[in-house]
Amino acid sequence: MEKIKHNKFKKNALFKRTDAAKGVAPLGKALEIFTVKPISNSEIILQPFRTEHISDFVVAVRESAGVWMPWSHKHYSEQETTEWFESCQSNIEDKTAYDIGIFMVKENYFAGGISINQIKQHSNSGNVGYWVRRSLRNQGIALQAVELIKDFGFNTLSLTRLEIVVLTENMVSRRIAEKSGAKFECIAENRLIHNGEARPATVYSLVP
Repeated sequence: MEKIKHNKFKKNALFKRTDAAKGVAPLGKALEIFTVKPISNSEIILQPFRTEHISDFVVAVRESAGVWMPWSHKHYSEQETTEWFESCQSNIEDKTAYDIGIFMVKENYFAGGISINQIKQHSNSGNVGYWVRRSLRNQGIALQAVELIKDFGFNTLSLTRLEIVVLTENMVSRRIAEKSGAKFECIAENRLIHNGEARPATVYSLVP
């Protein structure tokens, strides 16, 4: 992903920088350099990934491996998770993407992932992606997460457009987008690469 500086980024209470040394640091320490403070409602918390989340993330990905998550597989490893977490932190520091975890308020149980990524300065826009582990699906968690990340994108990042782009056949993700208030714009041919093949995708938009 191209690293684009987002000049309209606001410095406010949702972000914090600690006294940790600047530069590359091991996972865990790196997450202390620049991070997003938790965003929550009464049921879920959105927060950056940390080392203590690695094991739960692995279990969640393995149980949820399927056609709509081609990056997932039944043998997903802690090494893959560590590399992903480090990538997420790097992107947060660069302000190019915000891939964070969804956790249940009760017991801080890991539920899935939510993101604003593909942030483009020239259009002041970003893309919203989400997934929920198989054992917690059909409980409205993804929809709640979209509502929270939408407010974060508009009110904290000052973005003026968010897109949700999903494979046309993925009706569950499409329903979540529609329930979130996203506007159907088009079915774009060859919009997504899925398992190495160009596929049509449904494009939805959210604006402030």
